Amino acid sequence: MDSATQYLHQIVCPADLKKFTDKELVEVAKEVRQAILDNVSKTGGHFSSNLGTVELTVAMYAAYDMPPDKVIWDTGHQAYAHKILTGRLDRFPTLRKHGGMSGFLKRDEHELDFFGAGHAGTAVSAALGFAAARDALGTKEKIVAVVGDASIATGMSWEALNHAGELGADLAVVLNDNRMSIAPNVGALTNYLSRLRSRPMLQSLARKAKSAVEQMPSPIHKVAAGLRHGITHYLAPHETGTIFEEIGWEYIGPVDGHDVLTLVDVFRNIRELDFPVFVHAITVKGKGYDVAEGDSRKWHGVVPFDLEVGEMVKSAGPISFTQAFGNAAVQAAEADPTVVAITAAMPDGTGLSEFAGRFPKRYFDVGIAEPHAVTFAAGMAAGGLKPMCAIYSTFLQRGFDQILHDVCLQHLPVRFFLDRAGLVGDDGPTHHGAFDVSYLNLMPHMTVLAPRDTTELGEMTRWMMQYSDGPTAIRYPRGTSDDRLPEARTPVLHGKAEVLLGEGEGHEDIFDLVIYALGSMVSTAWSAKAELKARGVQALVVNLRFAKPLDVELVRLLAERIPVAVSIEENVGSGGVGEMIREVLSADDLPKVNFKAFHLPDDFVEHGPQNVIRNESGLSVDDVTGWILGQNLRYSN
Repeated sequence: MDSATQYLHQIVCPADLKKFTDKELVEVAKEVRQAILDNVSKTGGHFSSNLGTVELTVAMYAAYDMPPDKVIWDTGHQAYAHKILTGRLDRFPTLRKHGGMSGFLKRDEHELDFFGAGHAGTAVSAALGFAAARDALGTKEKIVAVVGDASIATGMSWEALNHAGELGADLAVVLNDNRMSIAPNVGALTNYLSRLRSRPMLQSLARKAKSAVEQMPSPIHKVAAGLRHGITHYLAPHETGTIFEEIGWEYIGPVDGHDVLTLVDVFRNIRELDFPVFVHAITVKGKGYDVAEGDSRKWHGVVPFDLEVGEMVKSAGPISFTQAFGNAAVQAAEADPTVVAITAAMPDGTGLSEFAGRFPKRYFDVGIAEPHAVTFAAGMAAGGLKPMCAIYSTFLQRGFDQILHDVCLQHLPVRFFLDRAGLVGDDGPTHHGAFDVSYLNLMPHMTVLAPRDTTELGEMTRWMMQYSDGPTAIRYPRGTSDDRLPEARTPVLHGKAEVLLGEGEGHEDIFDLVIYALGSMVSTAWSAKAELKARGVQALVVNLRFAKPLDVELVRLLAERIPVAVSIEENVGSGGVGEMIREVLSADDLPKVNFKAFHLPDDFVEHGPQNVIRNESGLSVDDVTGWILGQNLRYSN
């Protein structure tokens, strides 16, 4: 038996935790933390946040009965301990690997992944839904939602908290608060009071006292209510609980989120309650690994690293699209004092860290609040500023109505920068930016761009800062660009594509087919051109640049000269540029063109290395060349 898993090897499901004493649960937590350290240092993944939830998870799962009880996690950033305690330790070496275990929760991965979680702020709403289903069906299981301190600030979380409080739902919400320092705020006395306040008998008495107070005539009612609040909270380090109690929740905390013995006692008592209970647990991101504790932001998401040395070295290489945007944003701000930048809790991920340092009064991080970020930007634009709203493609989906109603309807020149467009890799379907062309193209007044490389991203950014006739959005992928593309460039002009010619080629040359490519797929098209040339087939590559407006004039012109065409885009087919090109080519006054659209499947693509899942999605060079070589081309040798 491996001494490092003396207890873990006995755990197949959370019910197995009940065989251990409370003191043994402390040892279980140590083994869970070591398993996360050992595995994530090899696979990469979300690191510091998961180290911070170990004791919380062990204590909660020991206190509750899973199944039938249900714990709903808000994002998978904090749920690795959950995966370990639900019998997936043996699969942990496959974490985030192609065909392996997801880095997030997935209903089809495990029966105890009750609700998929990739976008923050969903847990309380989902948990309340489970509670409503339980009550309607007459079952008795307990429901818990675990929410991070950033997620609890989302509008959706507060909508759900308010609704649950109004319903008086039998529901517990656990706040995993890792922004606060444990030392000043949590100690033996505070933990004792938290345990005491969670006792079912005392909670019942407190609620009866509250009810009695509310029946008193004013002004006695106000005085008595004040006394009740003062007595129950006078030793609390802050007044956080007041907010939750005012909307119908019993607030318990703060508790030390790393004290297993305290947490087990608290959760066992809470499980006996039948009304909304809010537990405020203070944790430390990176707990148990010194370098991660010291810089939890850097160690939030990691690549494989040497656990003993404690150094994370990311491979050096060409500048990434994220870095290129960050540089362009700083240049725009230097040139124009009305330029401001907005992000939704992703300053590093969107490349705005340097901007924030250089222009702190012109930088705004709104937290995990994408709808607010969009309308906030709309107000800024209406007020005369030039807002650059930088949000991942997948997260901007959450601001759909705000883009349509607050930005496009009012023709406001908000500039959107969509990082991680297309397939992002190991984070999987919750994070792929596979739909932005589709949902932005349908919006009136919107202009949508996609650069072929990082240089063009800078050029497009400069163009966007000068364009004020409505909103613009630019989508670009995770990673770096292909340095094999031709260096010859033409100026960025609204709605105009760029024809890419190879060495010795001219516009009047005879081409067998045209390949229309958008953004990240231009490099694929260029590689396909080279392979086709070796087979005697001449392909003309068009860098579309604009998904909206499409360069209809060029498409029509080429349709009159070249009888075969393909399009390739890293977006789903429905609503993509392939559909738009097909519509243009279907015009009665054009010759018939043999056309094929290559795009992502109209489905959710699983996680894996970008190049692998692109190929599996039908976006490889071989897919393109294979179809072309199978056609009866007019000018083929």
